[in-house]
Amino acid sequence: MPNLKEFLKKKQEETANQEETANQADKPKPKFNIFPFFKKKHKKEGKIEHFKKEIKKQEKKRASVQKRRHNLMLYVEKAGLSIAPELVSKKLFNICVFINLIISAFLIYHFSTTFGITWPTILLSIATLWIFVFIMLLFVLWVLFYLVIDLKIFKRKIGIEDVLPDFLQLTASNIKAGMTIDRALWYAVRPRFGVLAKEIEIVAKETMGGEDLEEALQKFADKYGSALLKRSISLLIEGIEAGGEIGDLLNKIALNIQETKIMKREMAANVTTYVIFITFAAILAAPVLFALSGTLIQVIGSFGSVLDNGASGAGFGLSFSGSGIEYSDFKIFAMVSLIVTSFFSAVIIATIKKGNAKSGLKYIPIFIITSVTLFLIADVVLGKLLGNFF
Repeated sequence: MPNLKEFLKKKQEETANQEETANQADKPKPKFNIFPFFKKKHKKEGKIEHFKKEIKKQEKKRASVQKRRHNLMLYVEKAGLSIAPELVSKKLFNICVFINLIISAFLIYHFSTTFGITWPTILLSIATLWIFVFIMLLFVLWVLFYLVIDLKIFKRKIGIEDVLPDFLQLTASNIKAGMTIDRALWYAVRPRFGVLAKEIEIVAKETMGGEDLEEALQKFADKYGSALLKRSISLLIEGIEAGGEIGDLLNKIALNIQETKIMKREMAANVTTYVIFITFAAILAAPVLFALSGTLIQVIGSFGSVLDNGASGAGFGLSFSGSGIEYSDFKIFAMVSLIVTSFFSAVIIATIKKGNAKSGLKYIPIFIITSVTLFLIADVVLGKLLGNFF
């Protein structure tokens, strides 16, 4: 009996298993594909990477803009001005807009009244003006702005170098009187020191705020790009770190600066002959020679026309007239040449005397105005003198 029961149980289990397998075979098998899953994931990852790249680009742009503004702010501070970079951009942009508006109004009035040009032509010219001329004006204004700021920085640097020996000697006297170095620098400030006094005040404020004296002095030395100032401050910092007699060191630095200035003056005095020669050639000789050449062009042209008329009246087949240099074209050439010559002469003279071309920028307008004025005067005088002979 037990064997029969086990046999029946096995038969029931086998039939149940067969029914389950048959049911599973009848059911539709689900299609399993792994590729759509990877595609969706790839698309999501691509979008995320794209957003990350865009965010990085925006961060780089913001960082570059902030860096340019910071550099512009430092550049303006070197010139002693307190102007925000945003205000500089807005003012230059507004100036360009104002100039373009004036030019546009003039073009509309001039074209419509003088030439009778139609409105499409006027609008096309104004559109060209606002695209190209506006960009050129903005570029020129930025160049002029940086030129003015650079000149102001140069003047401040020269002002610091002029009064630096006196300031160092006063500081040395304060140190010998028993003051510490930072207090000696502070109490050596005088109103007659100008830019140097303001910079030492900034150094003193930074030192009182917790910054090291050496770091504040080094920051001040690197601000203006002056080799003389950098050398003096570096010697002072080395003396502070070495712990030597700072008073004697400052006196020696001041004497060295004064000796260097005396040597530069002697060198400038030795090359005075070259300065006189260049000035004479640019201001006096060149205008007179150009005026003489222009007068000779006029005289030869009139003389050739007289000979041509005489030869034709006598029946000769000779012709003395022909296409040559027009006096108006030569006059423009002479004035442009004089302007260029005066510009470079002033720069060369400044380089010879001062050792820096920026020092000659104040001579440029004087040279240009003088040479052009002498050319115009000599042209009139020589024209009348030689005109009386022919």
